[in-house]
Amino acid sequence: MNPSLPAGALPTAAADADDHCDVLVVGGGINGAGIARDLAGRGLKVVLCEKDDLGAHTSSASTKLIHGGLRYLEYYEFSLVRKALAEREGLLRGSPHIMRPLRFVMPHDPSMRPVWMIRIGLFLYDHLAKRELLPASTTVNLREHAAGKPLKPRFTKGFVYSDGWVDDARLVVLNALDAAARGAAIYTRCLCTGAQRTAEGWSAQLQHADGRVQRVTARALVNAAGPWAGQFLHEQVRLAGAKSLRLVKGSHIVVKKLFDHDHAYIFQNPDKRIIFAIPYEGDFTLIGTTDVEHRGAIGTAKIDADEVRYLCEQASRYFDKPVVPADVVWTYSGVRPLLDDDSSDASAVTRDYLLELNTDAAGGDAGAPLLTVWGGKITTFRKLAEEAADKLCESLGEQRAAWTDGALLPGGDLRAWIGAPQRPDADLLRFQQALQKAHPGLPAAVVQRWARCYGSLVSQLLDGAGPGAEIAPGVYEAELRYLHQHEWARSLDDVLWRRTKLGLHLNDEGRAAVAAWWQRHATRGDVSTNASPTPKENAWS
Repeated sequence: MNPSLPAGALPTAAADADDHCDVLVVGGGINGAGIARDLAGRGLKVVLCEKDDLGAHTSSASTKLIHGGLRYLEYYEFSLVRKALAEREGLLRGSPHIMRPLRFVMPHDPSMRPVWMIRIGLFLYDHLAKRELLPASTTVNLREHAAGKPLKPRFTKGFVYSDGWVDDARLVVLNALDAAARGAAIYTRCLCTGAQRTAEGWSAQLQHADGRVQRVTARALVNAAGPWAGQFLHEQVRLAGAKSLRLVKGSHIVVKKLFDHDHAYIFQNPDKRIIFAIPYEGDFTLIGTTDVEHRGAIGTAKIDADEVRYLCEQASRYFDKPVVPADVVWTYSGVRPLLDDDSSDASAVTRDYLLELNTDAAGGDAGAPLLTVWGGKITTFRKLAEEAADKLCESLGEQRAAWTDGALLPGGDLRAWIGAPQRPDADLLRFQQALQKAHPGLPAAVVQRWARCYGSLVSQLLDGAGPGAEIAPGVYEAELRYLHQHEWARSLDDVLWRRTKLGLHLNDEGRAAVAAWWQRHATRGDVSTNASPTPKENAWS
């Protein structure tokens, strides 16, 4: 542990001596990063290790929504929906740069759910939790509403309700940044190869990308390995877990934008599932997701032709212009680690989470705490982290108060630019205007992207020196340096597909230019210069 690291600094190497901390967190997805942030903010010494990049798997493969989960009401998941709805507005206020309110349109299909059922569901959705920022649901005439124009003429009635959108991969990074600013050590490309309970706590071995092995001792261990949680318990900790996960693959397709308005769609399918069609990255529409049992290697989930066909067919039931596989420009898939509740339908498996605290030791004595995170969804990450930190502090005998409710994430404090905050969406627009005024030479599209990607962190990105050379259209040297030096970006995929979505916007020549810069300047020993192929080649075909 290195408490002298400046805010947001990256530990460049493991310490020569053993590191000792209060809590070792294994897993750098949203839950692991959120727990590390919460614990570090309570004053505990935290080490987080992630075997790949932050948010490289499940946490960057979501539908990118902050939502209660309207469809979960059908499965009587009232507690989960209430908990998620209660989180929405706090998250929107705390991260106005990477989150935004979003209105959803549900075209009514009489062959699906009846009107009375939808109205009851929306009434519950409006009232299960306090709502100040987001408007209530309403009924619209799709023949008159802008959202009806791209749809088939047979859809005449629609229901509109509120939820939120989030840049999921950046949410993980910002939690890690906040954890590091509060003293946590964040190690990426660092595998926990084993952990043993000792009389003093836990002794773990961490293997870094350059082959160095580091020993870390900790008073408590957190297993936030997501889809690998059960495997980590069995293989690295040598414990039999009382719970099991159900691994469900969710895949998404991205096509050129199908509509010009700013609403999203939620479509009901004959199989009683739903899919979303969401405005994405300005020029695209995101369609997803599938729910398919995943039985292969966890880290290699990939969309298959049946999933592409399913998403295209279901979207085409609603859009006047059919969506066909040839329209797909990019896809992504992730494995959701859902808590197994013996449901026969993958879509019906609970999205709630369970925190399992194990203090069993040999001889029946109380041992060092091991907290395993089972399941969860991105909307409830903050609440999950708070509950996990509460359990760990109690188990360790620490009196440390919760603090993250209402706290801003890095980049979310825009007051130095715009004064007192008002509404998150209006604040972001004012910030974007202030940023453009301060840097009139920057293209408007770059200013908008930076505002929505970095918020007030743009001051650190520019570092008083300006944007530097333009490496590819809209990609400046200052941004690439910032991502490498401050946000743990170590490969082109980290930059092009997680920290940003520049991979979607750049052509082959632009991606090659960024790759060449990375090859010349990202000179650390653990840097990979391998990029994903072009979006089309990265798709199912």
